[in-house]
Amino acid sequence: MLGRKRLTFWGADENDDSLPLSVIEGRKTVTADTVEAYYQPYGEYGDGSYAPGDIIEVYDLQQKLRCIIEATKVYNIRFGDIPEEVWRGEAFSSAEEFRAVHIRALSHLQLHDDFELVTLHFRLVETVE
Repeated sequence: MLGRKRLTFWGADENDDSLPLSVIEGRKTVTADTVEAYYQPYGEYGDGSYAPGDIIEVYDLQQKLRCIIEATKVYNIRFGDIPEEVWRGEAFSSAEEFRAVHIRALSHLQLHDDFELVTLHFRLVETVE
């Protein structure tokens, strides 16, 4: 456990574990956040500032450890230009779907074409039962 970072994927409510399950199933290999939020810790189960090579424990909203991932790449993208590896890695069918979901999830922000997001690419290391 020593030296690992922690990450929590948010869902529709506290019982929504669809995102950790998507990671475990191999469909989700990328996550994106605002530049400001990415580099900030968010409680006991979210360290932020993830970098390539980091080993990260993934928790559900019940604070249950679900899997271990390794960060492979981190880079910024523009909201108006979502690379295919990002929208596919987020398990979306298109860049338009990626944008629509993030507009709903980040409704408190004014997302526009030049708005920057940070993408964290990762690989599944271990599933925790």
